Amino acid sequence: MDREAAPRGTFAFLDDGAKKDVRRALLKAVAIPGYQVPYGSREMPLARGWGTGGIQITLSLLKPDDIVKVIDQGCDGSVNAVNIKKFYERTAGVEITTDTALATVVQTRHRIPEEPLTDRQILVLQVPYPEALREVEPSEAQTRRMHAEADYARMWLHLYEDIVRFGEIRISYRYPCTVNGRHVMDPSPIPRWDVPKLHMADALFLFGAGRERRIYAIPPHTRVEPLEFEDHRFRVEDFSGKSCARCGATDTFLDEILMPDGSQTHYCSDSGHCDKRRAGWKPC
Repeated sequence: MDREAAPRGTFAFLDDGAKKDVRRALLKAVAIPGYQVPYGSREMPLARGWGTGGIQITLSLLKPDDIVKVIDQGCDGSVNAVNIKKFYERTAGVEITTDTALATVVQTRHRIPEEPLTDRQILVLQVPYPEALREVEPSEAQTRRMHAEADYARMWLHLYEDIVRFGEIRISYRYPCTVNGRHVMDPSPIPRWDVPKLHMADALFLFGAGRERRIYAIPPHTRVEPLEFEDHRFRVEDFSGKSCARCGATDTFLDEILMPDGSQTHYCSDSGHCDKRRAGWKPC
C-alpha cells in the first residue's frame, strides 16, 4: 500500500472530540491503576466485541511516526489482526511491523508478546469482559459497590470453592489480579503464562472494552499480584518436556496442535517471536 497517499480525512479515523474523551479516560485510568473508567465508546467500522475498545485507544494514541504491531492470540497473520493493521494503515498511514522490539504501540487480543516490553512501548489489550467480579456477582451496581468498598470476599470464596471441588484453582485465563494493592482487575483473556509479565513491567498497559464502555490501565512499575492462598500458590501453565516444532523454543507459551495422524505437536503462540528465533535471533 502507498503510505504517502494513505491518510485521508481525519487522522486516525476518530474525530478530535472522541480522542479527547478517550485520552481523558486514559489519564484517569493511569492515575488509579486497575480502576474501570467509563467512557463514551464510539461506533466503529466493525461490530462491538471484535476489539473496538482496543482500537479506540490505539487510534487516540497514534502519531504519524508511530510503529504499530497487532496480534491476535499471539499471531501476526490472523484475519482479525491483518484487517486491523490495514485499518491503521489507511486511516493513519503509520508503519506496521511484526517485530515487537520495533513497535511503539502493540495492540493485542489474548496474549502479551514473549519479548519483554520497554518503557518506550505501550501495550493495548482488547477486552471483551472488563469486570473481574462478574463470575460471582451479576449486578453491575453491586460490583461497583464491592470495588468501592474493596469487598472481594466473594471472589476469595469462589477461588476457595474451586480448591475444595477440584484440588486447585481452575481458572485458565482472565485470572483475577490485585493491582497496586487495591483493585481486583480482570487482565483480559490472557493465559496465566502472561500474568507475571504485568508485574512491575517497564511498559504501560492499557485495557479497552468498547462494548462495556470501560477503560483501565496498569502504569509502569506497578505491583500486579494474582490472587492466591498461602497453601495454593498461583502457577503458570506447565510445558515441561515440550518444545516448539518450528524454532525449538522451550521457554515460550505453546499452542497444542492435533495432527492428521492423531499425534500432537506444539508451536509458539507468539508467531513474530518464533520467526525471529528461526532467523537466528536469540533472546537476552
